[in-house]
Amino acid sequence: MKNLSHFLIITLLLPMAATAQTFIGRQQIEMKSDRMTPEVLWAMGRIGSYSQNDKGDAVYNVTYYSKEQNKSHSVIYFKANGGEEKQLTVSEKSENAPVFIQNGTKIAFLSSESGSSQVWMMNPDGTGRQKMSNEADDVAEFLFSPDEKRIILIKEVPTTTSIAKNPDDLPKATGMVVNDLMYKHWDTYVKAIPHPFVAKVSDNKITEAEDILKDEPYECPMLPFGGIEQLCWSPDGAKIAYTCRKKVGKLYALSTDSDIFLYDVATKSVKNLCKPEGYVEPAVDATSSLEDQAVNKKGGVDANLGYDQNPQFSPDGKYVAWTSMERDGYESDRTRLCVYNLATGEKSYVTESFESGVNEFCWAPNSKDLYFTGVWHAVTHVYSTNLKGKVKQITTGDYDYTLLSLSPKKNTLLVKRHSIKAADEVYEVSLDGKVSQLTFENKYTYDHITMGDVKERWVTTVDGKKEKCWVIYPPHFDPNKKYPALLFCEGGPQSPVSQFWSYRWNFQIMAANDYIIIAPNRRGLPGFGMEWLEEISGDYTGLCMQDYLSAIDDIAKEPYVDNEHMGAVGASFGGFSVYWLAGNHNGRFKAFIAHDGIYNTQQQYVETEELWFPNWDLKSAPWVKNAYGQMQKAYRESPHLYVDKWDAPILCIHGQRDFRIEYTQAESAFTAAKMRGVPAQLLLFPDENHWVLKPQNGILWQRTFFGWLDKWLKK
Repeated sequence: MKNLSHFLIITLLLPMAATAQTFIGRQQIEMKSDRMTPEVLWAMGRIGSYSQNDKGDAVYNVTYYSKEQNKSHSVIYFKANGGEEKQLTVSEKSENAPVFIQNGTKIAFLSSESGSSQVWMMNPDGTGRQKMSNEADDVAEFLFSPDEKRIILIKEVPTTTSIAKNPDDLPKATGMVVNDLMYKHWDTYVKAIPHPFVAKVSDNKITEAEDILKDEPYECPMLPFGGIEQLCWSPDGAKIAYTCRKKVGKLYALSTDSDIFLYDVATKSVKNLCKPEGYVEPAVDATSSLEDQAVNKKGGVDANLGYDQNPQFSPDGKYVAWTSMERDGYESDRTRLCVYNLATGEKSYVTESFESGVNEFCWAPNSKDLYFTGVWHAVTHVYSTNLKGKVKQITTGDYDYTLLSLSPKKNTLLVKRHSIKAADEVYEVSLDGKVSQLTFENKYTYDHITMGDVKERWVTTVDGKKEKCWVIYPPHFDPNKKYPALLFCEGGPQSPVSQFWSYRWNFQIMAANDYIIIAPNRRGLPGFGMEWLEEISGDYTGLCMQDYLSAIDDIAKEPYVDNEHMGAVGASFGGFSVYWLAGNHNGRFKAFIAHDGIYNTQQQYVETEELWFPNWDLKSAPWVKNAYGQMQKAYRESPHLYVDKWDAPILCIHGQRDFRIEYTQAESAFTAAKMRGVPAQLLLFPDENHWVLKPQNGILWQRTFFGWLDKWLKK
């Protein structure tokens, strides 16, 4: 699952004496070589939201990081059609989420300049700044109605569903009385949840915000990663479609069944678009069978029992489309594109011929076609489909695309694109596949860094199938030399090894340190059909592990690979993979690194928060025995049961705010290795979650990572 040094030079676009020491802007780093370093990675700008008006002008935000201040800062840029970019914001406070309003003559955005996060507006040249909202608490996100007379504000509201409120006479008590599950989520103890508020907009002021989920203990958008994309306005502004999983506590922890609800702004009535009238939910618990949990038909009516998210109205207002998973409890089920006819209530699925999942999507102006992105054979491209389900690929090449929106021109799409050799930039894509670049945020880096070559490699598996791997070569690669090799083990466990760019698990920085990297799309990854995707469920130690070994054995045959010095690295499920391979590699590897990995699957079941995940992936709770009186395979073959075979040095890394996989897993693995006399190191981050997000922690991570590999894999 996803960040400058003593010689860093910060170049501020708008230098000001009052802010020079604290303002974090675009940076240019003094290069000592043409190789990627942690300092170079952290100096790169990261593009966020992007909006265009009818004239083709653009407004977007970029986030920058400072090693010295150990924090990030977001700024807003304006770029006239065909012109040069201009930085609009100079505040020491981050400003983001810019969008054009009032026919493109104004820009609305979020700023905490006033002390709390509020909606502001300004002219396209950055003048005329004024605060539009004056809420008592922070506004996290916003969305204007099409006529801009109303706005949705996302704000947090307190909840006591799982954690009780402490007595009023104990205001300094830090203890928590927990009464139900989901008291923690991702990296937070759940004492507040997001709710959507609808407010009026008049005379550039936002007032009378009303909670459309008032007194309901449900979150919208859904934690931990949902955003404003989970809500939308109807074209006439009369209705709001929103995503919500109306469950709490244990039921929430066991189910992925979210729905799309239609809210009438005038009457405040709500209709569930996913469930038929009179629908009664089946019981779902740790002992119910997967078959029971997977049923998605009730009386012959589609009940949409999996994740349903991110609704969008068609331009003519006749349809609502959303992304939909079929089965409850299976968070990596194939994401289909569902279209709901508001007049008839009929649903249709218009991407069935695409044997992979839908990521982002948007409607075409004719309300008959839709555009979407999806991964196939380890690349993510833009596709179109119509209401009859005829799918057509639009973009090509070794890239990953993210669909932002239909451009105001109505005949092009706005996208982000990245690859293993380049971070995100914004592009415009014509409907016949022509691509033109719109932003050049990191041109300075690319002009000064030599990237390693990336080649695809198809490897034969133990059962005679083919797996696609990416091989990344060091810059200035010399085929007459021998290089140590790294096997990259993907997380997820069902996330694609596509043309991704990471600011931590970055293949280019690994290659710049003179390693050959092989990154296989092993069993369990999307983009190769449903059979390949689902062979991992309940079988973490089966063919997916053999796929890893097939990949490293294949690249080890090359004369430029030093097959006496190979390592395996990975995070999350990749960390689990490393822990398991450490006891099952038959001498292949001389070093291991596991980040946020599962070491003990039996303990993982009762430590994690989203219990639908182990219920599906590990088949059941560990106390539920099969017909032979045994635990499921995932528990019988847990990595911790093979520690007696560990024989190669291992580095264990973990964030102590990771509630998905608790840090005790890494501590246990480290202790076990030390007790067995295996060289081991433990890197703990008290203030990080499943990822490493702070600049200095990120650089420490990289230095420790390569220090460990170099110690054991380089002669």
